[in-house]
Amino acid sequence: RTIDDLEALTEAAKNSKVGAVVGGGLLGLEAAKAVKDLGLETHVIEFAPRQMAVQVDDGGSAILRSKIEALGVQVHTGKNTTEIVDGESAFHRMNFADGGHLETDLVLFSAGIRPQDTLARACGLELGERGGIVINNQCQTSDPAIYAIGECALWNGRIFGLVAPGYQMAGVAAAHLAGKSAQFTGADMSTKLKLMGVDVASIGDAHGNVEGSRSYVYSDEVAEVYKKVVVDESGDKLLGAVLVGDAKEYGTLLQYMLNEIQLPEHPDDLILPQRDGGAAVGLGPDMLPETAMICSCHDVTKGDIVTAIDDGATDIGALKSCTKASTGCGGCAALLKSLLDSELDKRGLEVNTDICEHFAYTRQDLYGLVRVGQLKTFAELLEKHGTGTGCELCKPAIGSILASCWNDYVLQKSLVGLQDTNDRYLANMQKDGTYSVVPRVPGGEITPDKLIVLGQVAKEFDLYTKITGGQRVDLFGARMDQLPAIWSKLIDAGFETGHAYGKSLRTVKSCVGSTWCRYGVDDSAGLAVELEHRYKGLRSPHKIKFGVSGCTRECAEAQSKDIGIIATEKGWNLYVCGNGGMRPRHGDLFATDLDKATLIEYIDRVLMFYVSSADKLQRTSVWMENLEGGLDYLRSVVIDDRLGINAELEQQMGLVIDSYACEWKAAVEDPESLKRFRHFVNSDKGDSNVVFVREREQIRPALEEEKPVTESA
Repeated sequence: RTIDDLEALTEAAKNSKVGAVVGGGLLGLEAAKAVKDLGLETHVIEFAPRQMAVQVDDGGSAILRSKIEALGVQVHTGKNTTEIVDGESAFHRMNFADGGHLETDLVLFSAGIRPQDTLARACGLELGERGGIVINNQCQTSDPAIYAIGECALWNGRIFGLVAPGYQMAGVAAAHLAGKSAQFTGADMSTKLKLMGVDVASIGDAHGNVEGSRSYVYSDEVAEVYKKVVVDESGDKLLGAVLVGDAKEYGTLLQYMLNEIQLPEHPDDLILPQRDGGAAVGLGPDMLPETAMICSCHDVTKGDIVTAIDDGATDIGALKSCTKASTGCGGCAALLKSLLDSELDKRGLEVNTDICEHFAYTRQDLYGLVRVGQLKTFAELLEKHGTGTGCELCKPAIGSILASCWNDYVLQKSLVGLQDTNDRYLANMQKDGTYSVVPRVPGGEITPDKLIVLGQVAKEFDLYTKITGGQRVDLFGARMDQLPAIWSKLIDAGFETGHAYGKSLRTVKSCVGSTWCRYGVDDSAGLAVELEHRYKGLRSPHKIKFGVSGCTRECAEAQSKDIGIIATEKGWNLYVCGNGGMRPRHGDLFATDLDKATLIEYIDRVLMFYVSSADKLQRTSVWMENLEGGLDYLRSVVIDDRLGINAELEQQMGLVIDSYACEWKAAVEDPESLKRFRHFVNSDKGDSNVVFVREREQIRPALEEEKPVTESA
């Protein structure tokens, strides 16, 4: 599948009412979901007697079919398409070998994978009869100097269509290149996935093909759940499993099979509702050997996880970051959490989530105390719920919480002492002690007159000028005592603070959208300006960035932002919790084809839920990785109001919006605040240690050897 394929499908769907997908396997059902989402009457045509014939058996397929058809997709199995001709009531007519037919406007083929071996064919390498580059156990092709791995490689007549075997092949090839002994001996093709909202998992010998194997089956047609385990003749070892409708046992069953762990006395206890209402039969992480594969997507073993914990990775986010476990399909998330808890317990470690020694609470706890208690100052919170006088950990965190809740002026007497260096002076301190000035440019849209003002101010104060990645202009080299004068001129010209110094909304990046671009399908610039004005006063656990793109070409890079929005023919697609920084994370597709009112409603709720539940200094990307239940849980909270708090979240966002005031405008109008902006308490002089030299026609901080030598007295 390519981007061109998806664009062609989208274009074809515009003039279609009925769509048919040929192939009822994994990719076919994914394609059917896409066709259904495009608003077409959808049919799946499968040659085999059941869909997903490789992964599930007849019983599992029946449950899967029932669930899929309940979603409005019609499934046709045992259908051999003999020809496709012009239709009568639709563009095409599919004729079947059994005499039946189907009228459809669109036909999408998804009938198996085909190795991309064009380059190998041109090079004269040995290929399989049906394609694929033939490799040996070292992943070498017929030319020993050339290796092939992944879906293009044919090993012992088999193509592996999953990512995990590709990683294994890569490891073997790398080891062989390094002169080490390693062989590829095949790969486990077990998989867990969600097809059209239905949990499906397949492990090992799912069909009981091994001689002497026996099966235990649990089928609940009312709840539409099907589970089967396949054991060896002795009943001691697990050979395979099928799970449809509920796949929570996948991690446990996979470990039983991969590590050949002795099964319990009653193997069916692994999938049956408990006989006596007791706890489910599980497989504790302590029972796993060090070599047990925890994450097959990234080839991460139990030993790798234990080593990472020993090295200081004591939470899920840290483990994901350093090992990549649970960052692929996510099927190992529960086992990873269980292993982490077990290892911490064995070490006698309890990860202390208190914000500091003065408050025996997490940030989330403190946020709730401030909200419920209507507490407006650090002193009130400390008196009611803390001890001591506070510290450099709790003060900025609580200052952020108070700002998120009540949005009061941060330089007022009761709050200024809680602020970090940048917030205390409403500017970002640079390496030489000077500050940068970043006015807000909503959506990156700026008038020529305002651009001229920025140039005039930069010239008057001799500031280094740089365009930022967030479509703003950054002015560097301002002394502390110059900040009020600079901002007075900017405010007079209609600028506001850009909050570049705060843990708050920074920018809403946008393209020009349908207003100017011939590819644009909606007004992304207009929406970006509206959103930036709406959320510009929001203080949060960490900085927040938006992106709004007017089409799928994605010029605003929305999918790498905390909140990303992309225009579609039917509305707006919303992405959440992306990050383009030190540890990039692709945003998760949260909802599709939203009208503007619903889009803003969802963003309000997502942001306020993040503000209320994240840890201190936690970006949305890390928050999502640590959020129990992940994206599905967030959807249930925001869309389905699972916690019954949506009205409250919207009210809280409304308070932030209604109470917004430009902090720099307040500062230049307040004589007490202006007293802060000088280097010396008893003098208005500037800092003589600040020295600039010129480079590329602008100033920059002087190096030590470039500063003038001063004579000592």
